[in-house]
Amino acid sequence: MSEPPRSEQHADRTTDSPSQEDWALEIRDVSHWYGDKKILNRVSLRIAPGQMVALVGPSGCGKSTLLRAILGTHPPRQGEIWTNGHQVLHPHRDVGIVYQHYSLYEFLTALDNVAFGLMLDETTLPYRVLMYPWWRRIRRGHRERAYAMLEKVGLQASAHQYSHQMSGGMRQRVAVAQSLVMKPQILLLDEPFGALDESTREDLQVMLLHLYQENLAAKRAGERPPYTVLIVTHELNEAIYVGDRVVGFSQYHLDGKNGATIVYDRPAPVEGPNDPREFESFHEQKEELRRVVFDPATKQPAAAFVTFWQEHAQAAVNAARNVH
Repeated sequence: MSEPPRSEQHADRTTDSPSQEDWALEIRDVSHWYGDKKILNRVSLRIAPGQMVALVGPSGCGKSTLLRAILGTHPPRQGEIWTNGHQVLHPHRDVGIVYQHYSLYEFLTALDNVAFGLMLDETTLPYRVLMYPWWRRIRRGHRERAYAMLEKVGLQASAHQYSHQMSGGMRQRVAVAQSLVMKPQILLLDEPFGALDESTREDLQVMLLHLYQENLAAKRAGERPPYTVLIVTHELNEAIYVGDRVVGFSQYHLDGKNGATIVYDRPAPVEGPNDPREFESFHEQKEELRRVVFDPATKQPAAAFVTFWQEHAQAAVNAARNVH
């Protein structure tokens, strides 16, 4: 698929504000605490369909607690989390997750690992046993969908390999395909490339940029973008490179004694998968992130750098003026 010129990519973000019930993810005034220690402090965030949002923050600030709340395994003590108009109260298929340490079934091929979730979601054990001829037809469809997803992540040639026959990067691609084939409203990536070598990590970053290009193409066609991603990473270059938006989560703010919250939310430059890597151009935003999110000496109001939607609205106004 050909990609638009870089200048057009910046003007064609997948960030149109959806209707109230159609946010891919909406976190409403979420707080959480363990005993007397408050971890999350009134966290609010809205992510539109098709966005690739990078979440960064100091160690121990509560990123994992927030992810578990979004996933539904540990609901917050206060506040609500919604996906596509449905409140998250427990784990469900609207939210997928890929961890740093992939968990594949060693006895299944890459293809059958990806198809496994479809089998559990769309059939039952009694059906598979008692209605075996029908199950064979359904299974064929599951494997076709799984193969198409492996093609999307560049792993079709390894579809019939087992986990022990694949490299770490290949196994991580299978894990991403496992989640995407279920068509979650939002996919959480919890430092998914942290254990990989630099070359493999770069390949997987480019894979995400290709998914973002599909989002842009869907948007231009008037369709809902298919892939919405929240990636947690400790690497600032990666955050700015793969995300169209960077969110900083930190306890370093004026009310930090009561837990971490979002202290930074700004656009990131939109990169195409074939663009040269110019991490030097990220310098200004990296320094801003270091100061606002990671420096314990910085104490500013939590909302001082939470300006994504204001900047997005202003960019839309500017684009409209340029058209006329």
